[in-house]
Amino acid sequence: MHIENCSAGDIEEIFRLYGLASEYQRSKRGVVVWPQFDRELVTTEIAENRQWKLLIDDQVACVWATTFNDEQIWEEKNSDSAVYIHRIATNPSFRGRNFVRTIVEWSKVYAKENQKDFVRLDTLGNNKALIAHYTNAGFTFLGLFELKDTRGLPEHYHKAPACLFEISLKADKV
Repeated sequence: MHIENCSAGDIEEIFRLYGLASEYQRSKRGVVVWPQFDRELVTTEIAENRQWKLLIDDQVACVWATTFNDEQIWEEKNSDSAVYIHRIATNPSFRGRNFVRTIVEWSKVYAKENQKDFVRLDTLGNNKALIAHYTNAGFTFLGLFELKDTRGLPEHYHKAPACLFEISLKADKV
């Protein structure tokens, strides 16, 4: 297992995994489904080394994006020093391996290397199974929040409250 930045050559696989994730979401009742994401967004993330992949035997098993700024979702908490994780999509051939735990461990190291105090992520809607999955992986569930300004965010952010999660690394700095 190996984690590295995605390259421009990965874009088709990233969008294939996003499409499969959306299909999987559609198969679940009451789950917010990802829209078709903007290619320019992903291309920019790749160029800025913010799009990641987990490789197993040279196959992309999982992808996700990171940022150090997420003001529209985290509002006043955005002033905290944090790494934000977005759009975790798992290759169905590797589903069930709990890559969220792997991403959590990787993101703690990544956050510390970048002098960040928190690892954060969000999801949408009151998806109790996903909330449990993220809390079991080490995140603290902060609750459901109505976002004040969704202009410019992907379309699914306009449809449901955001569930916010974080891991504090402050205690690790003592």
